[in-house]
Amino acid sequence: MPSDKLSPQIPLRAVFMRGGTSRALVFRAEDLPQAGSTRDSMILAAMGSPDPNKRQLDGMGAGTSSTSKIAIIAKSSREDADIDYTFGQVSIDASVISYKGNCGNISSAVGPYAVEEGLVKTTGDQAIVRIHNTNTGKIIVATFALQDSLPMVDGDFALDGVGGTHAPIALSFLEPGGSSTGKTLPTGKASELLETDGFGAIEVSLIDVSNPIACVRASNLGLTGRESPAGITETPDLLNKIETIRIAAAVRMGICSREEAQTSVRNLPQIAIVSAPTDQDSPDANLDANHGANIVLRMISTGQAHASSPITGGMCLAATMRLTGSVAHQIARHNSATDQPLTIAHPSGTLVLDADITGTTADDFTVNSVTVFRSARRLMQGEVMIPRHRITGDA
Repeated sequence: MPSDKLSPQIPLRAVFMRGGTSRALVFRAEDLPQAGSTRDSMILAAMGSPDPNKRQLDGMGAGTSSTSKIAIIAKSSREDADIDYTFGQVSIDASVISYKGNCGNISSAVGPYAVEEGLVKTTGDQAIVRIHNTNTGKIIVATFALQDSLPMVDGDFALDGVGGTHAPIALSFLEPGGSSTGKTLPTGKASELLETDGFGAIEVSLIDVSNPIACVRASNLGLTGRESPAGITETPDLLNKIETIRIAAAVRMGICSREEAQTSVRNLPQIAIVSAPTDQDSPDANLDANHGANIVLRMISTGQAHASSPITGGMCLAATMRLTGSVAHQIARHNSATDQPLTIAHPSGTLVLDADITGTTADDFTVNSVTVFRSARRLMQGEVMIPRHRITGDA
């Protein structure tokens, strides 16, 4: 590809990766301009946003919140981490990239990427990569097997929502409370009434662990909790009404102003719609694996019904289940021992998490860590082409 300045397109080094049940373009920070409008315009062009048709056909996005993500990686600025990782949620139909909050699925791709790129040196048959997530200021520890000094790809770990089996990656989110608001319980309450434009006053639990969520009962939204993502999407005006919960919760939690929640911060909090598990399968066998689950989840992320469960949102929900008086605690099926893993049933299967919690009430509730297993794989590497006329801003 010619490097002549008059070339109509600019090649930008990038790696396309699957992390968990999401996909992202991964960039080296040194290849991008400093944070600002020029950098964002390049990323938007690479992803094919904004697209009023919500398909991102002119870029690498795929028209869903799970596939419209990016990661920016650099050697760490902190002594207690190996690399810095910045997550970006790219809006599909607007010229917006939200850097508030993290993505647990994409976090699983970061450690293998760093090893493959030579940013982290490894020896032996296992890598332990300490990741500083710049969005939240938190440390994530990724542990995974190596084969010939590179991340192992093949394995017998099956991840619901992803075809086949792969090598597992253990992700431990350390002290994940207050990732966006500075407080695990931003309002100091396990549950409260939230006034919304769509549903009036509704009981919610507003929790911030790894990513903030607003947890609500499915029945309070007129749902059974077993609806498919397509069913939620196709219900007239339902997503618009649920969006009013997100906007009100974002303001109540101190994440942003109402205007920002309507424009630039469109991904937080996630809305966790929960219902109690049963011993009967859903009429659609693909929708729920209820047997042995602690709770059933339908998650709304970036205005869309999620096909499974976001990792960070699932982590927050797992912690919420351990909080006495929370919406999730009230309806969940509880394990006989509090140190047992928690299982969340979602439309694509189940998500199992291990939450290390101290205290169970709003007065003493502390989340020490949450661990989850994912898989990740490098799908493509090379250069993504940026139309020169799309680059705007401050550089």
